[in-house]
Parts: sequence; structure tokens; C-alpha cells
Amino acid sequence: MERCRLFLFDLDQTLLRSDKTISERTIKALQKCQERGILTGISTSRAEQNVLSFTEKIKPDILITSGGALVKYNNEYIYKAMFMAEETGQMIKTARKVCGNGCEITIDTIDGHYWNYKTDPKKQDKTWGESIYTDFSSFNKSSFKMCVEIFEESQAERLKALLKDCDCIRFSDGYWYKFTKKTATKENAIIKACAVCKIKTGEITAFGDDYADIGMLKLCGMGIAMGNAIKEVKEIADLVIESNDEDGIAKYLESLLQQMDL
Repeated sequence: MERCRLFLFDLDQTLLRSDKTISERTIKALQKCQERGILTGISTSRAEQNVLSFTEKIKPDILITSGGALVKYNNEYIYKAMFMAEETGQMIKTARKVCGNGCEITIDTIDGHYWNYKTDPKKQDKTWGESIYTDFSSFNKSSFKMCVEIFEESQAERLKALLKDCDCIRFSDGYWYKFTKKTATKENAIIKACAVCKIKTGEITAFGDDYADIGMLKLCGMGIAMGNAIKEVKEIADLVIESNDEDGIAKYLESLLQQMDL
């Protein structure tokens, strides 16, 4: 592995503990890395609006959101992979045709996260950030990502076939599937960020836990799975550390910093 110049973290079940907080120990370890000139980044499927409470605390150099559809470097957008408003509307119609008019959907736009949940997301996660309720009956906005809750695998396969120009990945902690542009993946977003930062993928250490992180961990010089990661992620990882609730990331960074001091 080449010298690490960037630490890149998934959020949920990775950098975040199960209670959706970042431990003070982890924050301190990240700050020490930043003081040594090592870049830090977040790579998440969440919308940008739903990560603001965390970016304020750790101030990442790179921010990859909506599963790779939106990339920021030093607070400036460097990559956007968007569906036009008409495309977004057609995707919503297709999802409802396949999964039923009552299926739950979320849409990420440049300035908001839209949803038709039966339960307010903030009642489940107070850190979620602002979300805008809509019934999607006349939704007319360009978007980065659509997520659909699909309980029947046959329906998911049918929707994937109809939205063949989309990248689709399921989240392991429920029945949600994300749909982005075919080019909007975490690994493609990393390549875009590397070109701007002038670093190599081999100089990145990435941390993750779920299906959407597999490509990212394979691409980077060091791919690290959390102790709570799904087995598919652990199988492809270079290293498995302690879980998100055991300060696995903080302990790994502290150990690395100690080695650098020797």
C-alpha cells in the first residue's frame, strides 16, 4: 500500500455509531490526522442536506453524497450526475407502476431531500436533517437519487430492468433500493475527486459496512470493513476492525498515528 493521503468514510454503521452520533474519541483522532496533513472525506448514500450536522463537526475535505452522484472538494462542487426533471418524474411513475401507488419513495435534489414516508424520518433519527414531505403526484425537479422501499425481490428485479440506465444497490438494513445515474457510484466519485486532489486511489484508506461500499473498498489502496459489516464486505476487505459501536475507526487511527510517531 502507498502512503495514505486520504481517509474516506461511509457514514451509517461506519463513522456513525448505532445512535447516529460520532464519538468524541473518533473526532479527536480525525483532527489529529488532519493536523498531519492527511485529507479526510465522507462517502455516503445520504443526501447532502442529511449530513450537515456531521460535516460541521469533522469538516471533511471531500464530501461524496447521494451514493456518488454529488461530489464536493473544499466546499465546491466538482461533479454532479443528475436526472432531469422529466426523467425524475418518469422514474417515480415507473416505481409506482411496479411497486404500487403507496410505495415509499425518497428523492435527493440539489437543495432538498423529499419523501412520502408514513413516519417522519426525524422520529426515527433526530440527526437526519431537513426533509420535505410530498405525495410526488406532480413532482417536477431534477434529482440525484431515488430510493424506493420494495418488499418483493421480483418487483425489485422488474424495476431494475425497466430503469436499465440506473445503478441500483440495495441497503442491507431494510428493503430500500437506491437508483442513481449509471455513472453515479462511490468508486466513480472517488476517481473524480482524485483527479482534482491530485492523489492516487492507492493512497486512500476507505472504511465501509454495506453493499454500496464494496466497489469503494476494492478501488482504494486499503479497504477496511467494520466489525459490524455484512459478510460480503468483510470478504473483500483488506482488514476488518472493531465495530462502529466499539470505536473501531478511532482505535485504528490512533494505532496508525502511534506508528507514525516511532
